[in-house]
Amino acid sequence: MTDMLYQTDAYLQEFEANIVSVIEESRSVVLDRTAFYPGGGGQPCDLGSLFVNGVVYQVDKVKRQGDDILHFLGGDAPLPTPGSASRGTLDWARRYKLMRTHTALHVLCGTVFRDYGALVTGGDMEPLKGRMDFEFETLRGELVREIEAAVNREVERARDVRVRILPREEAFQIPDLIRTKINLLPEGIQQVRTVEIVGLDLQADGGTHVRNTREVGTIRIADYKSKGAINKRLYVEIE
Repeated sequence: MTDMLYQTDAYLQEFEANIVSVIEESRSVVLDRTAFYPGGGGQPCDLGSLFVNGVVYQVDKVKRQGDDILHFLGGDAPLPTPGSASRGTLDWARRYKLMRTHTALHVLCGTVFRDYGALVTGGDMEPLKGRMDFEFETLRGELVREIEAAVNREVERARDVRVRILPREEAFQIPDLIRTKINLLPEGIQQVRTVEIVGLDLQADGGTHVRNTREVGTIRIADYKSKGAINKRLYVEIE
């Protein structure tokens, strides 16, 4: 089982690890520990590099497979061997933008849920932009501007962002822990990672976030559209 360092330290940019196994067909390796986020919950996987025995491999993709995290290596250099020591380095500029974006979407989610009781029906992101779908029957320009002003007030309040890993039974005693229309947490997961924007939002989440909302920047709702009778989409950009 890969030790997922990013779950407890999103600011870790470099790390040491041993190669547990090598999958030649996909040019991927499994490490005993990693700071690379494998993607999920709308957040893309991390990119970066892996240094092994004097060779630098580009990490072009990261994917979770069961309890393991696969790191796909670019180029055509011979693959490293199991047991080799390695040093991983994240594309930090990209990761930090994703952290700011992910926290911004949680600010948006928390604000909309608090003010309008609307659940999330979908979402996606890339560095400094994303979209989130909500259960709104109607959505007008005036309401969009109200939401934009409200989320930026929350950012300016410099709210701390706290991460905890809780036993499943304890986590599910928290009211409104799941803010999505469908509960995406598999039954087999016995520990639940929660992300709290203190005083605004608390929900189950596996992604990476900044420590305080002041790191997010300005949230701009760039566009909105209807995706169905009770499904409205907001497009956000982070400045």
